[in-house]
Amino acid sequence: MTANGIDFSYVEEGEGPLALLLHGFPESGAATWRHLIPELAAAGYRAVAPNMRGFAPTALPADGRMLIADLVADANALHEELSGDGDAVIIGHDWGGGTTWGAAVAAPERWSKVIVSDVPPLQFFGGYAGTYEGIEALNHFWFFQMDMAGQILEADDMAYMFQLMQNRWTAPDYDATEDFLAARSALGDSERLRAALDLYRQNFGAKIMGTPEWQAEQGALWGPLPQQPTLYLHGTKDTSVVLDQAGLDAIGSLLSEGSRTAFIEGAGHLVPAEKPADYNARVLEFLKN
Repeated sequence: MTANGIDFSYVEEGEGPLALLLHGFPESGAATWRHLIPELAAAGYRAVAPNMRGFAPTALPADGRMLIADLVADANALHEELSGDGDAVIIGHDWGGGTTWGAAVAAPERWSKVIVSDVPPLQFFGGYAGTYEGIEALNHFWFFQMDMAGQILEADDMAYMFQLMQNRWTAPDYDATEDFLAARSALGDSERLRAALDLYRQNFGAKIMGTPEWQAEQGALWGPLPQQPTLYLHGTKDTSVVLDQAGLDAIGSLLSEGSRTAFIEGAGHLVPAEKPADYNARVLEFLKN
């Protein structure tokens, strides 16, 4: 379907209130949410998981824009095109998580509940990104700024991408092969990969990140916290965004009434796929209450 000027591909299952599922990098909607989609459908939701702009077979944006502002606009436009109502819920991971924070605040009337994993609100993520630990853990943000990054990621059937997914971004006991194959299908040509890297280059560019203008723009997009009940989940073995109990408690203290936070024990960064039983149970319990 077409939303916000982009032709989106998506997978869908179930009938009932809309549950929009937003994936991250270098993922795809069908792969990231393969375990949650049937559970949501069985619970009475219409689960819809699109591939974000640029990720095949969703169209590349004609203007090349891959800004968080565009992702937020995409999410709320998808709600409109999918005939969502005020009972809809929005669920996001990684880049989809940042998008979810923004979309829920930009159009609160569209989303009754909000669920995010492994990308904390901007005030926490931004502070973490400026620490020694954060800079080391997020070093792919800096690598992806380089022109050579695309060539390295494409080489040998995207072997380096697989190493990132298997050895850096997921827990040691998790087999990331299925997720990698889906990522390679979505980003397997130069144009698609360039668009995905532009997520980092346009939103966290070397010459803009941290400037007052950048802080004001990002703060307006996903700085305010949703007023809807929100569930925030985070993997205990996430080495990209490392969060301790004090950090999780601090996030929970600022979320709205009816919100919850929890760690997913043993999960790396790709929480919905790595530990689906625990993740799905927490999501469904939150949506029931």
